[in-house]
Amino acid sequence: MKFLKWMHRILIVGFISVALIGGGKAEAVDYYSAIYQTVNRYNGNEVECDWITRAILYASSEYQVDPILITSIMEAESEFNFQARSPVGAIGLMQLMPSTAASLGINPHNPLENILGGTIYIKNQLGRFKNWGAYSVTDAVAAYNAGPGAVEKHGGVPNYSETVHYVIKVANNYRNLLTLIQS
Repeated sequence: MKFLKWMHRILIVGFISVALIGGGKAEAVDYYSAIYQTVNRYNGNEVECDWITRAILYASSEYQVDPILITSIMEAESEFNFQARSPVGAIGLMQLMPSTAASLGINPHNPLENILGGTIYIKNQLGRFKNWGAYSVTDAVAAYNAGPGAVEKHGGVPNYSETVHYVIKVANNYRNLLTLIQS
C-alpha cells in the first residue's frame, strides 16, 4: 500500500508540475518536442513519429486531455506501435478492446480513431473518478487498464499485479516526459 501511495504522488506532482510549467497555458510548453523524443525512442521513422506526436496533440486539444497523460498511456500500452495487438484482443496504439471501441463508435484499426478513442476513454475515466479525492487521476489510469467497475469495486486501484504495474509504468512515463519538458 505504501508503494501505491508513492505512485499516486508521482501522478499528482506531475499534473501540478504541468500546470506550473505551462502557467495554465498549453502553448507555453513545448509538448511537441518532448512527445516526439519519447515516440522516437521506440519508433525511428521520422514521418511516423511526427504523425503520432501531432495526433496526440490533436486529440489532446479536441478533448481537453493532458497530452502528457495521453502519451504516457500510449507508451505503456503499445510503445507507439501501430500494429500492437494484445493476447486478450486489445488493438492499436491505445490498445482498445473491440467492445470499448464499438461503444465509442470508432474503428480501432484506424490509427487516428484509435488515438481519439483512447483519449475519449481516459477522459471518461477522469470524469468518472474526478470526485474521488487526491488519487482520482491514478484511479482513472487504473480504470483504463482494469475497467472502471474494478476500480469502483476496490475503492481505488485494484490490487491486481498487472494494474498496479501499469499505473506505476504510466506514472514513470509521465515523470520522464515532464523531465524532457523541463530541460
